[in-house]
Amino acid sequence: NNDRKLSSCSHKRNLVFIKWFINNINIEKFNSSNAYKIIKPMKIPFISYPYEWSYLQLKAAARLTLRVQKVALTFGLSLKDASAYNIQFLNGKPIFIDTLSFEKYNDLPWIAYGQFCEHFLAPLALRKFKGRKLSRLNQLFIEGIPLDLASKILPKRSWFNFAIFMHIHLHAKMQKKYSDVYNSNEKLNASEHKFSKKKHFALIDSLISMVKSLKLEIGESEWINYYESNNYNELSIRHKKELVEKFIRESNNKQNIIADIGANTGEFTRIAQKFANQVISFDFDEVVVEINYLQAIKHNEQKILPLVLDIMNPSPSIGWECNERNSIFDRANFETVMSLALIHHLAIANNVPLEKIVKAFSSLVNKFWIVEFVPKSDSQVKKLLSTREDIFPNYTQQEFEKQLTSNFVVEQKEKIVQTERTLYLLKKI
Repeated sequence: NNDRKLSSCSHKRNLVFIKWFINNINIEKFNSSNAYKIIKPMKIPFISYPYEWSYLQLKAAARLTLRVQKVALTFGLSLKDASAYNIQFLNGKPIFIDTLSFEKYNDLPWIAYGQFCEHFLAPLALRKFKGRKLSRLNQLFIEGIPLDLASKILPKRSWFNFAIFMHIHLHAKMQKKYSDVYNSNEKLNASEHKFSKKKHFALIDSLISMVKSLKLEIGESEWINYYESNNYNELSIRHKKELVEKFIRESNNKQNIIADIGANTGEFTRIAQKFANQVISFDFDEVVVEINYLQAIKHNEQKILPLVLDIMNPSPSIGWECNERNSIFDRANFETVMSLALIHHLAIANNVPLEKIVKAFSSLVNKFWIVEFVPKSDSQVKKLLSTREDIFPNYTQQEFEKQLTSNFVVEQKEKIVQTERTLYLLKKI
């Protein structure tokens, strides 16, 4: 499409057409003699979104986008899109998936520069200066965080960072200026905006340096030392690991996707990776997700994909007709779901009835649910109840098993030695 001013709506209509095309056209029927090349994409096992990525994952996606643009320029091409949604994570690394984003290079400024700043630079700078919790802004602003908003939120000291000043603060002011020009119907003379390939490379190198310089310390989190501060001793934690491995093995020898919800830094995720093509390792705390991601890189654990997910406020369906970005429940294609030491947090700390917990997890599970029940007699539950009134008379193991019967069959259950806890292997009905 040579129209360089595609509206957001027309772009979304293109997405609808592409979905229809994929579902209705048999590519094998195409006569290859009539085409230069036929591109048959690989299917991504699990689609993730930028608002589910940790800081380092977003940085990795940004750097890949810039590397792709740099290589494209050497072949006389350029990216007309620099959306974060053009990146997915597969086999432990980011990959570029939008082969339709390339167009022939011309000597005008990079058309995707603004989009790159909104999808990558603004979110990275905001998290660096204002905290990781602003990652959810990516979910609110699906087309990228507006630069004028980012400029207002960023602290005054960010103005003394030359790259941020240039690519965010000054860029925001220029956007407003040229928006005013456009709205006044004044025509821009393209000849006055020539941008040589040398300048293109300089711009990309500048952006690469800025992304590289945006470093964010891991920081503190109450969950970092969870495995050291819980009430498991050496024997009980070893027994729990043995049970988890046993249950995964007995549920299916080689599974497609396993999800570990409430994975923390991924200690049990690493057991699951032996039995799956991919393990999605979810946690609501971005700090522990970051640690998990760093460990996966360090040990070349290509099957593990750490993602940020708050199961109390999960990724919703958003965008055009609420179909452009699917909810976690719509994307769930998990043969087995693990939720270890999680149920009591949902039921006690967040007041979710056991009935609703079971129903929610049955929507995520294709075949098996490996779940740990922690009773009120456990010290961790006692700690949760120490600061609140016990209004949870139905939070019992008997009630939990009763609620399971409408959605699951108990295949196995075993008490973890020297604890009050029970591990279940449940089969979905």
